[in-house]
Amino acid sequence: MLKDLPPPAAGALAMADRCGTCSPANRADWASDGRTLALFWGVPFAAMLASGLLLGATPRAVIWVSMLLVMSVACLVNARRCGRVHCRFTGPFLLLMAVLVAGFAAGALPLGAHGWAYLGGGTLLGFAALWWGSELAWGAFGR
Repeated sequence: MLKDLPPPAAGALAMADRCGTCSPANRADWASDGRTLALFWGVPFAAMLASGLLLGATPRAVIWVSMLLVMSVACLVNARRCGRVHCRFTGPFLLLMAVLVAGFAAGALPLGAHGWAYLGGGTLLGFAALWWGSELAWGAFGR
């Protein structure tokens, strides 16, 4: 009976071996895989943190907008790939934060002398609240 089944794709088999007993949605989830989590969210976060501490306003704005866009797109793609609930909320939120950072850097959003701290803190707290709150309310995966 098993010999009648088609062979699994190489990528699916590798994910299954790494994930063990995970559901199919969890196997496709970038946020559940340490490598993709680090690549799509860890590296951008570290770049934003480093630029916030070490660089002036213009290079910081370029890095923050770029990294927020990377994280936003990764969230939106991940939501589509596996139905991860929080990604449906954090993707658009990170896109909004990229727009706000660009607006502040261009002088169109008057946040005062502490604008970078407000944007950084708001991004971090908003992301964490959306992740935790949405999955508390609706679970980790949905379709």
